[in-house]
This record gives sequence, structure tokens and C-alpha cells, in this order.
Amino acid sequence: MSKEITSREQDYSQWYNDLILRGGLADYSAVRGCMVIKPYGYALWENMRDVLDRMFKDTGHQNAYFPLFVPKSLFEAEEQNAEGFAKECAVVTHYRLKNDPEKKGKLMVDPEAKLEEELVVRPTSEAIIWNTYKDWIQSYRDLPILVNQWANVVRWEMRTRLFLRTAEFLWQEGHTAHATADEAIVETKQMLDVYAAFAEEYMAMPVIKGVKSPAERFAGAEDTYCIEALMQDGKALQAGTSHFLGQNFAKAFEVKYLTKENKQEYVWATSWGVSTRLIGGLVMTHSDDQGLVLPPRIAPLQVVIVPIYKGDEGKAEMAPHADKLIAELKAAGIRVKYDDNDNTRPGWKFAEYELKGVPVRVTLGARDLANGVVELARRDTKEKSTVPLEGLAERIKGLLVEIQDNLFARAKAFRDAHITKADTWEEFERVLDEKTGFVSAHWDGTAETEAAIKEKAKATIRCIPLDNPLEEGKCILTGKPSTQRVLFARAY
Repeated sequence: MSKEITSREQDYSQWYNDLILRGGLADYSAVRGCMVIKPYGYALWENMRDVLDRMFKDTGHQNAYFPLFVPKSLFEAEEQNAEGFAKECAVVTHYRLKNDPEKKGKLMVDPEAKLEEELVVRPTSEAIIWNTYKDWIQSYRDLPILVNQWANVVRWEMRTRLFLRTAEFLWQEGHTAHATADEAIVETKQMLDVYAAFAEEYMAMPVIKGVKSPAERFAGAEDTYCIEALMQDGKALQAGTSHFLGQNFAKAFEVKYLTKENKQEYVWATSWGVSTRLIGGLVMTHSDDQGLVLPPRIAPLQVVIVPIYKGDEGKAEMAPHADKLIAELKAAGIRVKYDDNDNTRPGWKFAEYELKGVPVRVTLGARDLANGVVELARRDTKEKSTVPLEGLAERIKGLLVEIQDNLFARAKAFRDAHITKADTWEEFERVLDEKTGFVSAHWDGTAETEAAIKEKAKATIRCIPLDNPLEEGKCILTGKPSTQRVLFARAY
């Protein structure tokens, strides 16, 4: 496959697809709307998953697993949730195939194998989990329940894009139960902070923490908190959500507990999740026209070593130096690959690892080794330098930190430069049409105005920032009074 990549300026959407496919992250599948996550992409997801899993456990959560299938009657129990996901549901109606008597060698659904109750393939797990919690919770002694599951979900999307929106995707979903509203709200905000810390400290992706408008809330939630990121094309990406569910699901499934005062009370709930769409966000935050740019802290490979030698004798002479360096890098906790494959030339390897976004490349040449030096190339700035072989592992360890910090600083500077205040409808539309990112503007707080803005400008309220200053103003569309600005954007 050709390694030529469409430039961002020429066609941002095609550039994104080129990087996903040619960078070895994912591929299309035989199932409409679904993707195959390739080993390199899955290694990236594993690194992200492992960090998040540790962060969840550090905050007292445990992993569990619940069924993929949800009986339709349970799915319908919480009406807002059911209505919110109804159009995206895949439904199992039969459990067996049989030979088609009219078409030799073909199979048909066995009409006699119809399920007594249809099963929804989970688009989210609140229903099956809260039906289970009903049996787990009797008194205040059983609370809180702090559970997370790593799973796949199915949402039957009509328009799909690799990682960003697929019919099936991988994610984690936390589901917690609490004795009081205050405890549940503390949990909701804590997990939002966990997501923000992960996005910024590991993905080097700056985010804005906020709360969704009522129209943008998760179906069945009292409040939805979110982290919003800005992509290089000026579109926003919802990178994670944490929901305060109130007592909605507890009431739908009759989940009560006996208080210390021997009173029956409904349980308070939260749910929160991030998915493989984070990989799409990572690609669009940092990458360039030459390929992927991956933050060192979660990159599948942090360092690649490319030797340059002549013949088998030169390769054999190079091996001891490479083995020593590899051992030192691994001892320093660095993920490293030594590419001495004779089937490709060094120039091809340089381009390949640049495409794959490996943060640091080390070139070992016979002449350089004789002089006790190597060439270092960093992916973020494309700078090359000749450095001593002595102490190289520690130097690279420091360089990886420098690259991580630089990627975050660069992305934050871009994000901050693309938050624009607009006080009139004309300014609002101009900023959106110029693809300059978030628009900070006044809104009168009504669902009708929010819907009208979405219809007219194809932009949504991404969030009401948690640290939002109050200020008097007028709604950009209606001119009615407003007490604060909110962030609008066109979004993925």
C-alpha cells in the first residue's frame, strides 16, 4: 500500500482515514459499520485501558461483567433511556438457523425458534445492571457499589467513521450506587476529574470540563458532566462523560435500601464512560501530514532502533551494541523495538516509523558507533541530533518526557487560540464557518433557542464550563438576557 497521505488542508476527512488505515490502527470489516482494530491500534487501546483501569482501581472501583443482551422489558423500564437509544438498537428475535429448502446450501431463520422475549444488544448497560443491583442491595451496609466493566456495545449508526462512530465499539462503563445524592454527585465529579487527568497527562490532549445543557444530557440522567476537546479542523470532540442519574433507574427497577433509621429509600446512581473514540481524538489532536504523532506515555512503541550496516558481517558486529542498548532501555522502562529486518531499506523504515508516530528513532551506524555516538530523531519536531552512546538510556528517558510535555503545550496553545467570543449572530456564524473552534457566546437558557441555533448553524452547546464566570449579556439569537457564556461548536 502506498504511504502517501492526503494533506489536512486538501481533505481533512481523507487525511484522517489515511492515517488510521496506513498507520496500521484499524481496517474496515465485512460487517457494515464495524471496524477491525489491528494489532498496533489495539496495543494503543491496551495502553490507554491499562492506565484508566489503574486510575479506576485507585479510586476504589472494581471490575465486573454483565450480559451483552438486555431483555426488551428491562430496556423499556426507564422510559427516557429507552427512548434515547431506541433508534440505535439491534434486536435479537430468533435463536436458530436451519437449511433453506428452497435454496440449496443456504440457511434461513428458523421460524419455530422465535424468542419468547426479544433481546436488545446492549447500547449501554444501565438496565441490566440496575436490575441486578436490585438483588445486591438491601441495606445501607451494601452501599456504595463501585463497579466498572470493560465491554463492547452496539449502537446501530447509519453514518460511521473509524473509531469516531462505529456500530460496535469498545469502552468502559462505570455504574455506581450510593445512599445519598451528595455521595453520587461527588462520585460523578470525581470520575470527570479522572477522565480529564487521563486525557491531559497521558493523551496530552487538553480538555474543558463542563456540564451539558438539558437537551444534550444522557438519556435518563439528571446531569451530564463532560470533557470536551478541540480537533485541528476546529471541530469539537466529546471525549468522556460522567452522569448523575439521580434516582431514575432505582425507581424504574425498584432498587431500595434500608437506612440506619430503618426507613426504605431509593438508591442514588451514577454512570460514566469513555470509548475507543479516544483513539480518533488522539489522532486528530497531534498528527501531521507525515503520519501519526503519538504521546510517549501511551505509544505502543516509544523508541525504534534502526541499524545501518553492510552484509551479514556488519549485522553481526552491530548486534552486541544493539543488545546492550536495548537492555538499558528496557531496564529504564522504555518500550523499544530493534528493526534489523533485511527485507526493507533504512530509508523505508524511517518513513514507516514516522508514519506510525513512534516518538523517538535511534539510528545505529558503524561509523557513528566507532566514534561512540548515535543519531536521535524525535517525531514531534522532526529534529535530529548526534549524541553520545554513553548514558543514552537516561537521555532518551528525559527526551520522552520532553516530547510528552511539548505535545500537550502545543495542543493547549492551539485550543486556547481557537476559543473566540461572539456577541452577535453574524460573528457567531463567521467563526463557525472559518472553522476556528469553540465559540463562547450568550444563550438565553431555553431549549427552543438551543434547538433553533442547532438548526440554523449546525452547531451545538458543547458544555457550560465548570469554572464559567458569570456575566450579564444578551443571547446571540434572541437578544434575551443571559447570565453566562456557553461553548458552542460543530462537533464529531
